[in-house]
Amino acid sequence: MKNIFDKTITAEVLERINKLKPTTTPIWGKMSCDQMLAHCNVTYELDFEDKHPKPKGFMKWMLKTFIKNTVVSEKPYKKNGRTAPAFLITNEKDFHLEKDRLAAYITKTQELGSDYFDQKESHSFGKLSKTEWSNMYYKHIDHHLTQFGV
Repeated sequence: MKNIFDKTITAEVLERINKLKPTTTPIWGKMSCDQMLAHCNVTYELDFEDKHPKPKGFMKWMLKTFIKNTVVSEKPYKKNGRTAPAFLITNEKDFHLEKDRLAAYITKTQELGSDYFDQKESHSFGKLSKTEWSNMYYKHIDHHLTQFGV
């Protein structure tokens, strides 16, 4: 799995994002390009913004026990997989705004660096290693950029 904290990898991801256009269509799935960008931004909103309620009790246990490994492992996501409710984007979004937000979040993540994230508490999964953070961030964006053919 590529390391999202590496400047070269970050530049590669940003280059792929810059190939997207508002009219880019997915190879699979139902999201439009603007919705996909907004969907990818949720990952970063969970970690950098205070706009999503944290899971508690049984739900947090379920996420840590059954979902965490799928999200932080090196195993790629399957096409057309289910997503958590917070990640569902059903309305139209501003393509350019969402694209710029995503690029800024990815750049911020790289600039903060792996040491910042090592053993940092995630919104849903508890403390993660820097490798788990990198896998989570890279795997998700790579999955959706591949979905849109870039």
